[in-house]
Amino acid sequence: MTQETLVLDLSSPQGSGTGGQVDAELEKVFSWFLSQKDYGRRFGEVIRKSIDEVLDGQRTGRYDLYKKGKGRVEKTEKTYLGTKVEIVARDEFGLGYGSKMDYSVAGTDVDAKWTIGDTWTIPKEAMGHICLVMHGNDRTGLFKVGLVRITQELLNLGENGDGKRTISAPQKRRIRWIIESGALPKNFLLGLERDDPKGLSEIIAASDGYRGAGNGGQRRVNALFKRVPGQLVDRTTVVTVARQDDGPKRVRDARKHLREDGYVVLGHLKPHPQIAADLELPIPSKGSWVSARLALALDTEERPSTLIGQQRYALWQEGDACVTAPEIPTKQSES
Repeated sequence: MTQETLVLDLSSPQGSGTGGQVDAELEKVFSWFLSQKDYGRRFGEVIRKSIDEVLDGQRTGRYDLYKKGKGRVEKTEKTYLGTKVEIVARDEFGLGYGSKMDYSVAGTDVDAKWTIGDTWTIPKEAMGHICLVMHGNDRTGLFKVGLVRITQELLNLGENGDGKRTISAPQKRRIRWIIESGALPKNFLLGLERDDPKGLSEIIAASDGYRGAGNGGQRRVNALFKRVPGQLVDRTTVVTVARQDDGPKRVRDARKHLREDGYVVLGHLKPHPQIAADLELPIPSKGSWVSARLALALDTEERPSTLIGQQRYALWQEGDACVTAPEIPTKQSES
């Protein structure tokens, strides 16, 4: 969905005040967000970063916000996620503090409201104010962001113990969507659990029976890159699998450990992106990597190939001889 398609007709219920009148203040805030460069991508990254920081995979190994039982995200952490989204959004868009609400946007007080559920919980002090309502679902990979003026008719009658009320389902039509259906940046391990649960189990089990600083984490990272060739792997995934600080070092060491089996792990430094392009693999940007198992390429072959040193290589396929992967020096070290 392009950003242009998200601009709505002012005659629709979205952006309207009571009696169907256009809410000029809300429209001013709406226009401000739409004027921000790449606002859709940036909101997606705000939510992705907030979720990842609460999951804290580097320390906990967690990657699933919704998991039950051992390794779950606690209720207090899910509550804090709303505060984290508020903070990260403020920083990303350079928002000031409002006089009464969380933000000042285009000279207007705006409150931040987040949910991973179906609706938003509104405190009494937000009555009459504009709220920036945000929602994300890591399992569907979708998020939404909108603006709405809080009024009595907008809310369900029932209150929780803190006197807060929720936005009713019929009244959600009043939300002025900035992004009605955005794609969250990928949660790699959650996707792997869905698409290849056996593979994820094997990655996690790769360190079983091994102890010592870095040893278990390195084995899991090695297993990760062997299991998912051709897929972009981000830094959050690496540190969650490794359960250690230095993700790039685990990747550099994985290159050494996997060479004998024919694997290379390509990053963002030259000549890696060109090698990835030659082999028709995803091209890594800073903080991401893609692995590939290589085979010697014949001059008569038509499949994609790349020249490394004096030898031409292609992606390994069934029937190819096993080779030791070449060392690929880079022009600077990764960090």
